[in-house]
Amino acid sequence: MSIVGYARVSSSSQNLDLQLEQLADAGCEKVFSEKVTGTTRNDREALAECLDWVRDGDTLVVTRLDHLARSGRDLHDIIAQLSAKQVGFRCVQQGAVDTTTSMGKLILGILGAVAEFETDIRKERQREGIERAKAAGVYKGRKRTVDVDQVRFLRDQGLGATDIASKLGIARASVYRALKDTMVPTT
Repeated sequence: MSIVGYARVSSSSQNLDLQLEQLADAGCEKVFSEKVTGTTRNDREALAECLDWVRDGDTLVVTRLDHLARSGRDLHDIIAQLSAKQVGFRCVQQGAVDTTTSMGKLILGILGAVAEFETDIRKERQREGIERAKAAGVYKGRKRTVDVDQVRFLRDQGLGATDIASKLGIARASVYRALKDTMVPTT
């Protein structure tokens, strides 16, 4: 029976040190960590390795629930996967979360719903702020990273989308998007 830790931050500019220290203090013998967004389980290789590595009788420990999952569905899916392997789950900062007890399971469900609610509220506030900024003429969206004129010039030179993308160091989809944005509808 091992105590296994999982640590995650959203971007490479963030630091894992505090989480790693807290997981060590919690007695974690092995820790999986990564710097990747938590909005989806896609591309979370360390999480996948961790879930594959844990065995019957182990306990997975995280410092906060939002480091493990950002939606109630993801959280419940991960906990179900752990339960199927007879692996317990604990959360350091939300100490009442311990799936080895009935009360811990209840608290986990409630906190998961609250975390998802907070994410939805944050997105809603962000959308409202963007709409206000657009109405005030302040927000113009993200700056274009592709030089449309350069894409069009290369296309006019006879290059295909793959060659243009390679030459400019961008994705082929970006080439198509740039060309679509510059197309004039025919009547």
